Amino acid sequence: MNFCALYLVLLKATVTSFAGLASMPVLRDELVLQRHVLTDEQLNQAVAITRGTPGPVGLYVVSAGYFAAGIPGAVAGWLAMITPALLVLPLLQLAARPAEHPRLRSAMQAVVVASTGLLLAAAVPLGISALTGPVTVLIAVATGLLMMRTKIDTLWIIVGAAITTLTLSAVAPMLAL
Repeated sequence: MNFCALYLVLLKATVTSFAGLASMPVLRDELVLQRHVLTDEQLNQAVAITRGTPGPVGLYVVSAGYFAAGIPGAVAGWLAMITPALLVLPLLQLAARPAEHPRLRSAMQAVVVASTGLLLAAAVPLGISALTGPVTVLIAVATGLLMMRTKIDTLWIIVGAAITTLTLSAVAPMLAL
């Protein structure tokens, strides 16, 4: 995939989203389903890599660009990620007064709710593909329950899941003997 086409796809994803992972349905449709330059697993990895590092949630478009086209793809993802931020400042000056209108505000809220539905539609297949066996299912259920039922910080839940995974991956070869 060439640089300009990848940049435009990633720009479309970042411009049409209103929050970090809301661009995932667009990326999955364009890069996984239509153009076949990424797999669901690579898109999962892109999200996991950027969720495990400090920075904005939408930074995963850079990793997705990298998986699609290497270093030039990562540059395309970075440019696509910063372009809307550079364009929004002048647009805010022009749109400040009309944005206060109740109908426009309600329409913007409806778009955010619709993007939530699109995010869910893309997240379910990715989540299913991430559950590769009984151990991952058990870890997913346990972390979900801990996050819903306790006030344990998410960081400690992630650390616990990582330790559990590392421990089980070290013990599993010994049990197979």
